[in-house]
Amino acid sequence: MKLLRYGPKDQEKPGVLDADGVIRDLSGMIDDITGDTFTGGDLERLEAMEFEDLPEVDGNPRIGPCVGNVGKFICIGLNYSDHAAEAGQTPPDEPIVFMKATTAINGPNDDVEIPRTSQKTDWEVELGFVIGKRAKYVGVAEALDYVAGYCTVNDVSERSFQSERSGQWTKGKSHDTFGPIGPWLVTADEVPDPQVLDLWLDVDGDRKQTGNTSTMIFDVATIISHLSQFMTLEPGDVVSTGTPPGVGMGHKPDPIYLKAGQTVTLGVEGLGMQTQKMIQA
Repeated sequence: MKLLRYGPKDQEKPGVLDADGVIRDLSGMIDDITGDTFTGGDLERLEAMEFEDLPEVDGNPRIGPCVGNVGKFICIGLNYSDHAAEAGQTPPDEPIVFMKATTAINGPNDDVEIPRTSQKTDWEVELGFVIGKRAKYVGVAEALDYVAGYCTVNDVSERSFQSERSGQWTKGKSHDTFGPIGPWLVTADEVPDPQVLDLWLDVDGDRKQTGNTSTMIFDVATIISHLSQFMTLEPGDVVSTGTPPGVGMGHKPDPIYLKAGQTVTLGVEGLGMQTQKMIQA
């Protein structure tokens, strides 16, 4: 299934994309798409339905973040060997983990703010996944059983806040709007192998990033197992798995960064596309 949330910000309704690409309203069946959806039997109930019997959603509604009420937004850094090289970093021996504030979560096509004083706002197309059941001390072999679904993420980053100011990466990752997720949450049964997916990102129509999840240093199963050794992962938690090469910071001969008025378009194979206009905060 391709689950989604549509409508005005903070008033989103649950929906599903049918086989013809039509949005169908799920609000008569479930209240929202959150961690509770994955643990209370709602997914199983939805899987048994004929979506063509549900009401069509009229017009072209705003698409919101594909999961609501997110408890944790966890990110993995330097997880593609070629991206680590362009950043001048040695590939890590174990996953680099940082947090992104949940207030950064944004709809996939909402405007993205360039923070005040920012000179180095950058882009990062990433494969994201959403936890479907409580995970603690999980082994790699069973780790994918804990995934509810997958989604496209743009891990927008302010590089000077991230790396040139004291403290943790979180400061450069957490500005409002810096976490577009969606458009859809594609349930795990439709993504049998998350390590064979193409990723891409354009700025004003110019291709900047091209990659494939096969070149991840740490695959999705390893990430889940690793995280679960240090924290309990709860249903609805979002994890973003790192970006392939082509970020603005790594551009040669000189880095390039986003400016107000530019448009970023990105996607992950089978998981949908995002389009964001950059605006000044």
